[in-house]
Amino acid sequence: MNDRKTPLRDTLPYRPCVGIMLTDGRGSVFAGRRIDMSVESWQMPQGGIDAGETPLAAAFREMKEEIGTDKADFVREHTGWLTYDLPDQLIGVALHGKFRGQKQRWMALRFTGTDGDIDLATSVPEFAEWKWMPPDELMRMIVPFKRPVYLDVFAAFRDLV
Repeated sequence: MNDRKTPLRDTLPYRPCVGIMLTDGRGSVFAGRRIDMSVESWQMPQGGIDAGETPLAAAFREMKEEIGTDKADFVREHTGWLTYDLPDQLIGVALHGKFRGQKQRWMALRFTGTDGDIDLATSVPEFAEWKWMPPDELMRMIVPFKRPVYLDVFAAFRDLV
């Protein structure tokens, strides 16, 4: 990760966000390949928390918006907020140029639907394809600047995958 600080970075806040570790109950997690990246980039669903919205409510809303279903049971919430900084070249560009990175609250959910319930053709598609992936495989495919957050998430929820 590039730890060099930019003056713009220091003036920007973190975006409040929720992350979703959706498990299949067989040791794998939902991972989607981002539609907006020039390099192959896989991640778990995540998204902003709206004003007045709880992180859990945001998780179910984001799931529906990103993967077309909210068929899941809540399992557990991570005990803390996790942050990541965008690389310098994305500061002022990604996240509408308004944030230095994201401050995330992670939720573990267990999928209760069938694979046929997942539909990436949402009103604003974020993923080009998806699959159930073991955590170690996803760790090899996540963008480097998000890797420390994913290590923390998988450690916190290790009994679920």
